[in-house]
Amino acid sequence: MSTAAIRETQKPASLPRRVLLQGKYEALTMLRNGEQLILAVVLPLMALVGLTVTPFLDGMGSSRINVAVPGILALCAMSTAFTGQGIATGFDRRYGVLRFLSTTPLGRGGLIAGKVLSVLAVLCLQVVVVGLVALVLGWQPTASGWLPGLALLALGAAAFTALGLLVAGTVRPEATLAITNLLWILLGAMGGIVIPAERLPAAAQAVVHFLPSGALGESMRAAFLGGAVNGGAALILLLWTVIAGAAAIRWFKWN
Repeated sequence: MSTAAIRETQKPASLPRRVLLQGKYEALTMLRNGEQLILAVVLPLMALVGLTVTPFLDGMGSSRINVAVPGILALCAMSTAFTGQGIATGFDRRYGVLRFLSTTPLGRGGLIAGKVLSVLAVLCLQVVVVGLVALVLGWQPTASGWLPGLALLALGAAAFTALGLLVAGTVRPEATLAITNLLWILLGAMGGIVIPAERLPAAAQAVVHFLPSGALGESMRAAFLGGAVNGGAALILLLWTVIAGAAAIRWFKWN
């Protein structure tokens, strides 16, 4: 083999390919982790069935399942982008993985892009699994709601990824584990993401609309129930993405 051919084979991969490989690795790592798989798939499915067989959502739509599914999809985004990615990044930071990868040709920007890609990949799998189960249970989504719904779901995932990275990059891994799990429970139960704000206590109703959980839940229900785009909720999600992303860039500690 000639020297030129050897150099060609040793040429580093392009940045898009490095990002793609990093995203693939992180997505597979998340799916192979039993705890994260339970958080990403099992618990949302349990919540879906629970909302379908209980009267919490009665009177809010044509059927319980139609009202429940948009919130469950939003919960999937929060599970993967905030809790799952936050915990994984926190422990990567603790063990020096982030510091090491940031010095490789992948770079810090490529590492973050890979994490975002992994979140989107896992979220796509969650949408397929939850959607299939929901269809079996009688889900009848509005056809015109798919495009805005999926776009808003991606925006919500971006907001929660930024929040997860902010937590993971500023506190100890043990604190990240506690904070992300606690917020997952609180926002899932009382944050307007699964149960609409109208069914929450009066004290919570005035707040949840401004939370990323409430904004994502409202926008998803508007899309899949009526094929509409809730502009106010979308704006709140965008603001959370920008503010949390800027804060993560400013205060994220790589070691």
